[in-house]
Amino acid sequence: MRIISWNVNGIRAVEKRGLVDWIVKENADILCLNETKAQPDQLSNELLNPPVKGKPYSVFWACSVKKGYSGVAIYTKEKPDDVRFSGKPEFDSEGRVLIADYRDFSLIAAYFPNSQHERKRLDYKLAFNDVIFKLCKSIVKKGRRFLLCGDYNVAHTPIDLTHPKANENNAGYLPEEREWMDKFLAAGNIDTFRHFHPGEKGHYTWWSYMGGARAKNVGWRIDYNCVDKDFMPRVKSSIIRPEVQGSDHCPVEINLI
Repeated sequence: MRIISWNVNGIRAVEKRGLVDWIVKENADILCLNETKAQPDQLSNELLNPPVKGKPYSVFWACSVKKGYSGVAIYTKEKPDDVRFSGKPEFDSEGRVLIADYRDFSLIAAYFPNSQHERKRLDYKLAFNDVIFKLCKSIVKKGRRFLLCGDYNVAHTPIDLTHPKANENNAGYLPEEREWMDKFLAAGNIDTFRHFHPGEKGHYTWWSYMGGARAKNVGWRIDYNCVDKDFMPRVKSSIIRPEVQGSDHCPVEINLI
């Protein structure tokens, strides 16, 4: 099973840059898009029903009450047994989570909040993080497996961004954010990309639009596919797709046996 997650930073904008053609070409088993910034009634039929080969997609949306903001979507060839939101109005009103239950695992597509300048939304973000952590624990407690994919809005360690020292007091690399990621992984969860690429520098998933950052590969790794440790034997590969253009983020892909 091939699963791709991508922060598109506006699904309608990326449609103009060839998103539908890319979806058709990739033909992934599951595609999770975050920061969609749209309601389904604002989208073209091609985005709602991409003309992929083989089995068509079932598409599910979590949308922000505020127009043009946040939002996640799941395109899936295998129809889930159940799809739901987080159940927390303060996060569901921003369209930040979709949970799809399949036969043997739960997929959590999430767009984590940005803690923003001067820690303006740090408390909100940490509260969201804790809800996600509890959700993952509850899934494992039931004897099920989980895959948590999306934009976590945090670079975990110094090798996950080009200029760690200069960003120690900036959103996405604050001590509190990194400490949460430490705690999440220490609980037995796996950052699948790091599992396959331990200690390797220069792998990023987001680049500023300023100063030619992407061409220079001056970036941050803030998009992840994480699983519980008992799910890891099913993970064949976990890769970053920097060659895919159209957003300030690139897709991250995980392949399951």
